[in-house]
Amino acid sequence: MAGSTTTTTTIAAVLETTKKETPVNVLEGGALDEQYYNLQEDELAFFKAQTGIQNEGELKRHIMKAQEDAYKSDVWSGVLRPYEAHFSTKGKGMSHHFDAMLTTLDPVCRSIHIRVSAALLSPSILKISRLPAYKQLLELGQKRAGAMFLDIGCCFGNDVRKAIVDGFPAHQALASDLKAEFWDLGHHLFNSTPSSFPVKFLPGDALDAAFLEPGPIFTSPPAEAAPALTTLETLSPLRGHVSAIHASSFFHLFDEPTQTALSRAVAGLLSPEPGSVIFGVHGGRPEKGLRIEQGAPNARGNYMFCHCPESWAALWDGEIFPKGTVRVEATLINVKRDMRGPVLPGTQFWALVWSVTRL
Repeated sequence: MAGSTTTTTTIAAVLETTKKETPVNVLEGGALDEQYYNLQEDELAFFKAQTGIQNEGELKRHIMKAQEDAYKSDVWSGVLRPYEAHFSTKGKGMSHHFDAMLTTLDPVCRSIHIRVSAALLSPSILKISRLPAYKQLLELGQKRAGAMFLDIGCCFGNDVRKAIVDGFPAHQALASDLKAEFWDLGHHLFNSTPSSFPVKFLPGDALDAAFLEPGPIFTSPPAEAAPALTTLETLSPLRGHVSAIHASSFFHLFDEPTQTALSRAVAGLLSPEPGSVIFGVHGGRPEKGLRIEQGAPNARGNYMFCHCPESWAALWDGEIFPKGTVRVEATLINVKRDMRGPVLPGTQFWALVWSVTRL
């Protein structure tokens, strides 16, 4: 595609090429932006239950402190900053929320600032439970013996925790992101420990074959039995065994060829059993292509590549999976954005809500 020149590489390689970039100070002025602290009723109840903090003022202070600590952590200095500069090409890791990706005159500073704010304070903190396929996930956990759930690009673990609260068996769930620090920050945010919340977490690079080995799509059950989650060090042994995969704010971080390669790798994890599902939400467009309407490229001079519902469906049904073996549902939703930088007049932004279910 014209304007898309990035090739598939490992996330570690992206970090290596960007680690010497000049950092930005999102803490300038001594205070973080609280504008995204607007918890809905169910989110407030969720955080009270998870943290054990019932006083709303105390809870807000706790969440804001967790946000500040995230900015000061190695995730900020070593992962989020270089990734944000590449989110439209090779960056992964952050599970960057679609309505948090803002391009401004200072794109690196602003996008990272909103990135962490969104993970902790966004009105869509519990985005997984807003997705139509969420009911499928919970039903799999209740009705399919040994059903496994993977939250890939989990960030602080909001979504996998929500699924467990709503009934998915904790010992059959696992989460993955680029660095263990994300999971550690999640424990800090939710006042938990590995003992009190023993869900398996796997740090690793989803574009590294040593962590997620590419391979053919399973059309029949794997010959090997499903591994015990507690024994895993990589995602590769799970190929063909995962009943449900949640991947929100994930694929749109890549260019088109890398989205295709990553889709194929993730699809290899999915169980061939009918009803197995991959689902999520990320940035989209009414027409497949680069999101030039954002008004300015990111810090690396790139625009985000977005699929439309038709191209996303064609990718999964026919290119990733054999034609007719999956049901793809993909819908665009108009997203209200707090744009503080240069965008074209009348610009609209869209979220692609989607699911891929094996038949």
